[in-house]
Amino acid sequence: MRSAVSILGWGAGGLLLLACAVWALNWAWWRPRRQERALRSQGLHGTPYRLLRGDLKEDARLLAEARSKPMPLSHHIIHRVAPLLHAAMSEFGRTSFTWFGPLPRVTITDPQSIRGILSNKFGHMGRSNISPLRRLLATGVLSYEGEKWAKHRRILNPAFHLEKLKRMLPAFSVCCSDLVSRWEKLVGPEGSCEFDVWPELQNFTGDVISRTAFGSSYEEGRRIFELQAEIAELIIQTGKTAVYVPGYRFLPILKIRRIKAIDKEVRSLLRGIIKKREEAIKRGEASNDDLLGLLMESNIKHFHECGNKNAGMTIDEVVEECKLFYFAGQETTAVLLTWTMVVLSMHPLWQARAREEVLQVLGKDKPEFDALSHLKIVTMILYEVLRLYPPLVFIQRRTYKTVEIGNIAYPPGTLLALPIIFIHHDPVLWGEDASEFKPERFAEGIAKTARDQIAFFPFGGGPRVCIGQNFALLEAKMGLCMILQRFWFELSPSYAHAPRTVITLQPQYGAQLRLHRL
Repeated sequence: MRSAVSILGWGAGGLLLLACAVWALNWAWWRPRRQERALRSQGLHGTPYRLLRGDLKEDARLLAEARSKPMPLSHHIIHRVAPLLHAAMSEFGRTSFTWFGPLPRVTITDPQSIRGILSNKFGHMGRSNISPLRRLLATGVLSYEGEKWAKHRRILNPAFHLEKLKRMLPAFSVCCSDLVSRWEKLVGPEGSCEFDVWPELQNFTGDVISRTAFGSSYEEGRRIFELQAEIAELIIQTGKTAVYVPGYRFLPILKIRRIKAIDKEVRSLLRGIIKKREEAIKRGEASNDDLLGLLMESNIKHFHECGNKNAGMTIDEVVEECKLFYFAGQETTAVLLTWTMVVLSMHPLWQARAREEVLQVLGKDKPEFDALSHLKIVTMILYEVLRLYPPLVFIQRRTYKTVEIGNIAYPPGTLLALPIIFIHHDPVLWGEDASEFKPERFAEGIAKTARDQIAFFPFGGGPRVCIGQNFALLEAKMGLCMILQRFWFELSPSYAHAPRTVITLQPQYGAQLRLHRL
């Protein structure tokens, strides 16, 4: 009897091992080869599949080579920022494929196809699966699908209406005043100084998101920002390995342990902020002039309207949205303002035109909402910087069934990459001067800039367009105006032009500028 049981046990174990082996072989070899044959049979060209790693090793090599030295002062940055995609598109065509581990990644550059993907016209696709490690950085409405995404979007939308954002202008103004006051002290009696504006602007946008999202000062949120920056860097270092090593996140590796420890601390800090707010609401003392207050107010309203305990967000879901506030709210505007100051240092005539407009419309007064809406040149400049230096280089969708787009049937499990930076620099859409700084492109607004309106989508598009884009643009506009009111600036001789991606598009060696008091 025992012998029979033992045999059955060994048999079940053997079948389990066999099933795991078949699954692994299909995941690592059979499925990628089927996908490759399907794509090539329809006329697509791309790199050959390499077991497990795909093009990740080549991508790392090209990135290391590109980042080994600065580039000339130019806005032709694609070859440095995305060298693998640049090489593949140059060799195989605008619609071609590379391999992200065992997943084929097809670049989609046709405007009609991009519009359809962003609007989910074709169906059967969703956000590219976020790796378990990246989920520890931020998920929230950015990564949800289906009804969960719709619910969170409905609850979040009221907090980002322009009328609600107007309430946050005083907080924007306080943070801007603190920034320029600090810079005036650095400039000192000499009237000029040289420093790296990149960490300064990160601190500034961190202060803004703390005050506007949580009603706290930057000092209270400093630990969260430091942790978010550290976890982003660690995830970049480990994320690609995790793609082709299943279960990598469970290995007792120092970096993995550190990522998990950071996530635990960030959650604890945010839970503390949320708990204080809940207690204030119970005492009738809570303010709804910040994003957290508006979010919790909308969440409670949604719960009462539906009358279902599962209708609103859970505490853990609120924590995830707060993590997203912290990361996206700080990073997006920090990189936009940094590249704007760098670009205006490279193009002093446009800097002078922007300052002239600001002084004409605002004088030396603090910007008000209505006055900011009359700044045409400043708006044109910000749009053109977003075009040349978009915060995200590309966005992805993943098919979960066969999807036909532009007469090509993409098999399940295909990554569809919408290469924002390629589209923004595309001579076909923008003309031969596509990689030159020409804010006048936006003189008549976004709709009449390129040959197709979808050619400009720094915040994504369709129903999943970035919910915080108005917040980011309003913050950037006010910050730039108050800087232009008090200083003129130029590139330092020590500035090294080196855009690179660390989640967002950042200056690899910082942004050293010379600031001069007006």
